[in-house]
Amino acid sequence: MHTESITYTADGARRVGYLAVDRARGGKRPGVLIAHEAGGLSELVKQRARRLAELGYVAFALDYLGDGVVITDMAQVFAVVGKYTEAPARIRTIGRASLDVLLAQAEVDPTRLAGVGYCFGGTALLELARSGAELACTVGFHSGLATSHPDDAHQIKGKVLVCIGAEDPLVPPEQRLAFEREMREGKVDWRLYLFGNAAHSFANPNADRFADPSFAYHRPTDERSFRAMRDLFDETFGPM
Repeated sequence: MHTESITYTADGARRVGYLAVDRARGGKRPGVLIAHEAGGLSELVKQRARRLAELGYVAFALDYLGDGVVITDMAQVFAVVGKYTEAPARIRTIGRASLDVLLAQAEVDPTRLAGVGYCFGGTALLELARSGAELACTVGFHSGLATSHPDDAHQIKGKVLVCIGAEDPLVPPEQRLAFEREMREGKVDWRLYLFGNAAHSFANPNADRFADPSFAYHRPTDERSFRAMRDLFDETFGPM
């Protein structure tokens, strides 16, 4: 397993992403762009990248905070979300620059690309897909679904899967309904999986440290949603 930090520039700032690839495997393979939660490119995100690399993909975890910074203060976390929510063009720019880093890897098949994001990272990659990026599929785990540019959904080129907890107060039913309408009107190949008994951050084993019932790890949903992602990857790229 080869891993390395890769420094690049996007939206006028220094970014430090994380690459994971099994170079013992031969041939081109699908590339997966991973977008972290608003807290930054943590060790958990790097573990996710390595896990995908072990399955045979080339995984690159982008950095939208800058300098590889990781934050834990919730006020700072929400400030990050607000900054990019108000300026979606900026997060799209970071996503495109990060996708270019993934495409620069010799093992990546440029016709087989996926985006996977967690929390605001899922929101970020949905915005990247709405910008017309060449993503064969985009997956969001407990990601915000709202956008200020719903009409851009017609530019989505690949399949979309979002996995949401039914008890997630950050993604309420009206936001899900608006997303459904957006996807239908954009004629997107989409699916939304709603998981009972799951709140926000259900895929983050460290979520309980926030001491807020809105954020909670839920192992069954973590495992079920990961299988749903793998099913979509198999459908889109073929079994690895």
